[in-house]
Amino acid sequence: MKLTLHEIARLVGAKNDVTVYDDVKLKKIEFDSRLIAEGDIFLPLKGERDGHDFMEKAFENGASATFSEKEVTFPHILVEDCLKAFQVLAAYYLDKMQVEVVAVTGSNGKTTTKDMIHDILATTYKTYKTQGNYNNEIGLPYTVLHMPEDTEKIVLEMGQDHLGDIKLLSELAKPSIGVVTLIGEAHLEFFGTREKIAEGKMQLADGMPSGATLLLPEDTIVDAYLPDGLTIHRFGDKAELKVLNLVEEKESLTFETNFMSSAITLPVPGKYNATNAMVAAYVGKLLGVTEENIILALSQLNLTRNRTEWKKAANGADILSDVYNANPTAMRLILETFSSIPANPNGKKLAVLADMKELGEQSVTLHNQMVMSLNPEIIDTVIFYGEDIAELAQLASQMFPIGHVYYFKKTAEENQFDLMVTKITELLQPNDQILLKGSNSMQLSQVVQVLEGV
Repeated sequence: MKLTLHEIARLVGAKNDVTVYDDVKLKKIEFDSRLIAEGDIFLPLKGERDGHDFMEKAFENGASATFSEKEVTFPHILVEDCLKAFQVLAAYYLDKMQVEVVAVTGSNGKTTTKDMIHDILATTYKTYKTQGNYNNEIGLPYTVLHMPEDTEKIVLEMGQDHLGDIKLLSELAKPSIGVVTLIGEAHLEFFGTREKIAEGKMQLADGMPSGATLLLPEDTIVDAYLPDGLTIHRFGDKAELKVLNLVEEKESLTFETNFMSSAITLPVPGKYNATNAMVAAYVGKLLGVTEENIILALSQLNLTRNRTEWKKAANGADILSDVYNANPTAMRLILETFSSIPANPNGKKLAVLADMKELGEQSVTLHNQMVMSLNPEIIDTVIFYGEDIAELAQLASQMFPIGHVYYFKKTAEENQFDLMVTKITELLQPNDQILLKGSNSMQLSQVVQVLEGV
């Protein structure tokens, strides 16, 4: 982090005289006192615990200074709001380091698209990206302030739980290229309607400078929020940018685009990933990456863990794990992909579906709509787990033969989770394929580990 104590104090408008302290160069900033090392600056944020309570521990670990919202005896920068100071500092640092920002948001596919864009740009530029799920008002500035000092391009993922979240992040980062992957139903509990979700995602444009480029899905739901002063490109089956001649295999995709001369092969399943890769490829072209490097990067893709990936069960069965998060669009797409992949010889297909969270009053209805994506001629057995998914289980039981639908309620008292795991292990045979999909809080990742024998 190429910043000194006095420089930071001037920038954030310190309310105390920091010139009484040496103007040391600070190595990095941390809000977890356990991560503080010699020469760092501590950021005491207020959450379940007040970070100010861990200030002494931060200095024991080697902190050179700290932010603070009150006078303390340690070398400090006194501010009214530590989080706001943190955000101001990140915006300043991006400008100071002259790093070009690509921002990615969307109800589905934003992490995968971020990873793809990063890998493409990294063939040509010193590139950094959002690590893990650090995509909110704390995680994004943390990402910025932890990028290597020689970074030329940074790919920032932007998440939203409430209207205004993306606006704040965009105005902080000022991206020259922005991508909205898809408008789905994620966080419908907080937004109420897809229109409100679209409004929130389209606030990505609010921090983009005039003439910047915004890539949007062809979905007409965003049309009411199209900004002025930006170059807009739409993608989709009937849009300007599109996927052509898609061939889907169990563990890979091959497709063409209408703007590249050669085909692209991805080492991941799911035809929705073709759209993500097509958008990432176009970003690469906009930023001067050669087609050769785009194709190479996508062929060697390294995605953030826990997204869609094939794994092997201990008994040899194939596991399609997609357990990081879930909403109706994502569940519908993965069921479509799973159903389209040929079954193994002498094997059957099983699906384990768990609750999708944060869908609000429409949750049960949106779960029930998944019945249209369950074909008993293709999927042999479905195991449902949760509360809002209970009615879907009843609907499925009317479509599937007796003994091919199981439902387990999410309740610790009755130990239903363990009973479900036992039933899955009983049903799964060596030649089978099994899909697991649900929100992260439903802990299907533990089922995957059991099946793998971890």
